[in-house]
Amino acid sequence: MKTNISIVSQSSISALGHKSDLIWQNYLDNKTYISKNKIGNKEVWASKLTAEIILEIEKLQNSDSKYKNLDKSVLYAIFVAREAVNKAKWNKADVFGINIGSSRGATELFENYHKEFLETNTVATLSSPTTTLGNISSWVANDLQASGPEISHSITCSTAFHGILNGIAWINAGFVDKFLVGGSEAPLTAFTIAQMQALKIYSRSEETNYPCKALELSKRENSMVVGESASVICLEKGSSENAIVIIEGIGYATEILEHNISISTEADCFQKSMKMALQDISLSEVDVVVMHAPGTIKGDLSEYKAIQNVFRENMPLVTSNKWKAGHTFAASGMLSLELAILMLQNQEFIGVPYTDTQSKLTKINKVLINAVGFGGNAVSILISG
Repeated sequence: MKTNISIVSQSSISALGHKSDLIWQNYLDNKTYISKNKIGNKEVWASKLTAEIILEIEKLQNSDSKYKNLDKSVLYAIFVAREAVNKAKWNKADVFGINIGSSRGATELFENYHKEFLETNTVATLSSPTTTLGNISSWVANDLQASGPEISHSITCSTAFHGILNGIAWINAGFVDKFLVGGSEAPLTAFTIAQMQALKIYSRSEETNYPCKALELSKRENSMVVGESASVICLEKGSSENAIVIIEGIGYATEILEHNISISTEADCFQKSMKMALQDISLSEVDVVVMHAPGTIKGDLSEYKAIQNVFRENMPLVTSNKWKAGHTFAASGMLSLELAILMLQNQEFIGVPYTDTQSKLTKINKVLINAVGFGGNAVSILISG
């Protein structure tokens, strides 16, 4: 990296809540926030937004006639963007870029419009503009009355982290000094769940305590569970006095696929992305790695092997939050980053209750966070307090 980048604010909504103090308290307990829900005509495990957040999203949608036709993924992004920008104390005079992406995009809205088309051979007037991926950042910009560049993209489950890479690139290029980046996902539809089940990676567990066994390396059955979420951060050039954490390193890599959905046995892409993020740092300085660890057999184990290969005798503590909040696709990396920020701020390691990662640290100085998606698009972000 040419220069350090400051994260000056962060905001999210998920099954864990939307206020930092509540989210932290929910991390301190050992229970999951995944539950059985009826989606379509099936009862499946899912991680849903809290009733309080759903009410706030409904208020947002009803606050402006133009918002009534927007997909949940757009509304979620607007909600968290407002809070993040407010925390950062940015105003209309600030020129900042916006890069909020999504893996699935306007999932529910697109499916409803397609169903309508199959039944009537016609579609609503706004069916096209409200289902394009680009309308997430553009609607956020409209809501914030922002004047900087607007970018939306989809790089599967590492989408939000690629947004961070993109924001840093724009800042380092001198185009802007500030960027709002993140991911938004509203994937809890029958069709999306059926897609994950068809891949044979979705949890079929009868266990109510931990239906997603992310980071349990000896599991014999895939246990991924889908969740809904939006999460964003505000980036500023240099080491800002308002920084909550500093981004010290970034890394990325793509590997040649061995299978349509899985990465290599020792996650070559993660080894490359972590090494790039850590190139100016002594390995012994990294205290924690927040893993992508989606809860699949191969995904969890290959990433763990990659970490072992990179760190060797300097192996840090490892953790994941997907056992607690599910896999939120595009937003998942940013939720992992949120966990890393909270651990740094509170100087407490949050482990996984059914594994042996409950060791206590006397000090947490640096945390590495991983994200990857279908296609082996890995990103690693190194932060410090």
